[in-house]
Amino acid sequence: MKAILVTGGAGYIGSHACKALARAGYLPVTYDNLERGHEWAVQWGPLEVGDIRDAPRLDEVFAKHKPVAVMHFAALALVEESVQQPELYADNNVRGTQTLVDAMLRTGVRKLVFSSSCATYGIPGRQPINESTPQKPVNPYGHSKLQAERILAATGSRGALDVIALRYFNAAGADPDGDIGECHEPETHLIPRLIAYASGDPAAQEFTIRGIDYPTPDGTCVRDYAHVSDI
Repeated sequence: MKAILVTGGAGYIGSHACKALARAGYLPVTYDNLERGHEWAVQWGPLEVGDIRDAPRLDEVFAKHKPVAVMHFAALALVEESVQQPELYADNNVRGTQTLVDAMLRTGVRKLVFSSSCATYGIPGRQPINESTPQKPVNPYGHSKLQAERILAATGSRGALDVIALRYFNAAGADPDGDIGECHEPETHLIPRLIAYASGDPAAQEFTIRGIDYPTPDGTCVRDYAHVSDI
């Protein structure tokens, strides 16, 4: 089978992508430092433990598996944390993406799917949002994703890479077969927190809906969700 390198393949969306790749006849090779991913989520191909900022380790994995493409999910993705530690997000999400791109260029792998984010749009002046909506991120996480997009766009514009960036909104749900699902520590996503609270999980002592000044009937925000398997 042709191998696809999946950075962050032990994470939430990355692991679902690995299952989809395996069903499509590819060998998903997960590359993850397991800092926030889970070894048990790697079920459809080999796991290579490594950091996207580690150039020698990337070269080693590319040489070993000879992937025909890369799907890049490896990133830090907590808005509040990005505000507290913007330098960490610049280092991991931006420098890490550049290091990955450099490894691809050295090994001749041209195809890349990038997991970007709606956070690159910030607070849009109009809705619905489309690809021509100006990107004006309002937090370091969004800025890091936009900077990574620009690195990829610049590399793609000179013909070195074939790149697509997916700016999806809030991922939700779990694999319909029950093989994998959400598991974040700490859990910040709305739906699993609500389920934990409603089921009496002792670790979920309260459930808070944040926001009281949105232009909606009750002042709370309206969120867009996409099922992780659809993504």
